[in-house]
Amino acid sequence: MKIALIGASGFIGSALREEALSRGHSVTALVSNPGRLADTPGLSIQQVDVQDSEALATKLQGFDAVLSAFSGHAQADVAGYYAKGFDSILAAARAAQVKRLLVVGGAGSLEVAPGQLLIDTPDFPAQYKASAEGARYALNKLRGQGEVNWTMLSPAAYIFPGERTGQYRLGTDQLLKDGEGKSQISVQDYAKAMIDELEEAKHPNGRFTLAYA
Repeated sequence: MKIALIGASGFIGSALREEALSRGHSVTALVSNPGRLADTPGLSIQQVDVQDSEALATKLQGFDAVLSAFSGHAQADVAGYYAKGFDSILAAARAAQVKRLLVVGGAGSLEVAPGQLLIDTPDFPAQYKASAEGARYALNKLRGQGEVNWTMLSPAAYIFPGERTGQYRLGTDQLLKDGEGKSQISVQDYAKAMIDELEEAKHPNGRFTLAYA
């Protein structure tokens, strides 16, 4: 497939890039700083300002799918920057008539009990709250529109550099945990699940999640 990947040089974006390339997909990396990526077979690198919706819409035309690993982690106002950037991405996807938009979500918007989200629990880490708020905002925006065919993949509560095992459980809106009560996934397995979804399209217009059993 011909894929556009927003945020291709970030933590999760890099894993998505490598997984997609390893399967023979053609990847166009849309990044703010092209110098962070090396020339690689199958990879095209283009500079773009995600906050410029019109310019982004031009870049998004003609792809089989768009993957967004956009985040605002490096910004002073993480949640605000994330929300503004995601609005721009969604508007650009709509204007470019993107066929499919796959989005990296957060664990904070997953349910830990009926009606209670992880982000709203007392022990949710303060350092991750702003980015979790941004991801929750993105999920609500996707659910509230009907023009763009979308899928969001929320990771387990703890995502880390590790191994690509292929051994994990999938769920929908509830936080998944293993037998010891831990909710975790490697970024490599996260990338595998996302590119599987790219190829198989099992969760159209919906959110799903994953974690080790």
